[in-house]
Amino acid sequence: ALIMPAAAQDDGKWCTGQTIRFFVGGAEGDAFGSIVLRGAQAAEADLGATVEYVFSGWDVERMIQQLREAIAAEPDGIAMMGHPGNEAIMPLAEEAAAAGISMMYQNVDVPDVRARFGGGYIGAQLVSQGRALGEEVVRQYGLGAGDTALVFVPLGQPGRDLREGSTADALEAAGVTVVRLDSPPEYASDPNLALPALTAAALNAENLRLIVYPGGQLLGAVPVYMDALGFAPGDIVNIGFDTSPAIMEAFQSGYVQLTSDQQPFLQGYLPILSLCGTLTYGFGALNVDTGAGFVDTTNYASVAEQAIAGYR
Repeated sequence: ALIMPAAAQDDGKWCTGQTIRFFVGGAEGDAFGSIVLRGAQAAEADLGATVEYVFSGWDVERMIQQLREAIAAEPDGIAMMGHPGNEAIMPLAEEAAAAGISMMYQNVDVPDVRARFGGGYIGAQLVSQGRALGEEVVRQYGLGAGDTALVFVPLGQPGRDLREGSTADALEAAGVTVVRLDSPPEYASDPNLALPALTAAALNAENLRLIVYPGGQLLGAVPVYMDALGFAPGDIVNIGFDTSPAIMEAFQSGYVQLTSDQQPFLQGYLPILSLCGTLTYGFGALNVDTGAGFVDTTNYASVAEQAIAGYR
């Protein structure tokens, strides 16, 4: 039911009285999730909603169980990470709709679910974002036939794999030989787990020019990976997605050359803003592409201060 909060007249917190369950995605302290969390907390403070935070360690099975629990708790709204995909989320979205719970989705889109049961999407458009990154690195570094790239792709996560898969496709279209490496969710929780697979693939690759990482956690660990492989800054082009303090340090030290920024702060703030608008005033759900373009060796300093402060 729509609530016109009296508190809005006093302190401007026009979403007072609404309860929202918010999925952060990662574990507490996660490099990417912590920026999402900061955005959500800012929205909570600005708007006055009561927000309950859910941490999943990027584990899709855990997310689904937590979504069941969230629906059972009967909040007014749920902001859900779309990583489990359309098929897994669909029956629970149906339950939520039947219970009158408004839904929003962030970071990974579930268009089939939204088409049937509503809700908006706040995040980058994964296919176009991934393709653009591949095309940009080809443009900047002249990659082509005879070059090899290792691309981490979350192979077991339909929907989530679209971004890095599109980067791999763009590289192959330019003639680059691409080796796809699986990137299970636990890599995001502990980037060191990726080192054995990366080491084996790098040692077996002929004329390795490029490595593409699947998220800010692994991209921030590039100096550790390169040191383990015996590569100096600039020996390999290292690219990926997101910004963070660790990634800014890797730019500064010369280990990272290019990343695609998806502004996770907005993936925290805007789902709550959208749910508040729907719950309080009956507004339609927001759909926002948070992709902000590229950070590279020429412009990383302009976002470093925000990244180190935890907002980029």
